[in-house]
Amino acid sequence: MKPIQVREEWCLGCHLCEYYCAFANSGETDMVRALKGVSIRPRIQIESKGAVSFAVSCRHCQEPLCVKGCITGALAIKDGVVCIDTNRCVGCYTCILLCPYGAVMPGASGHAVQKCELCTTNAQGEPACVKGCPNRAILWERG
Repeated sequence: MKPIQVREEWCLGCHLCEYYCAFANSGETDMVRALKGVSIRPRIQIESKGAVSFAVSCRHCQEPLCVKGCITGALAIKDGVVCIDTNRCVGCYTCILLCPYGAVMPGASGHAVQKCELCTTNAQGEPACVKGCPNRAILWERG
């Protein structure tokens, strides 16, 4: 299953998905207050190779290596979404090393990791990156 899919041919490389992701996970209600003067920490990353841009995000694997390798059980699958319990994460970064897609990254606190959870923890409904993509290059497969 690949809940978030990116159509590379439509991706402009504008990085708006990153900003919408960072805002959705900031806990703020005002985008300017949440992101102005702040180094954003989105859970989706735009990569560019020549003229092609594409988004790297968690693929919510059916048998995720990051979940299997988590020594504290902080990573788990809930309703098909790989989620993290930041209270259980000890910051060993084993999951970062195991993810073949580079979708798990250090969190803002420097302790816990962060990854895309399809905006399930911030009550957005549809993932913010999908809503914010001006060219509809990011698609969401509801599971």
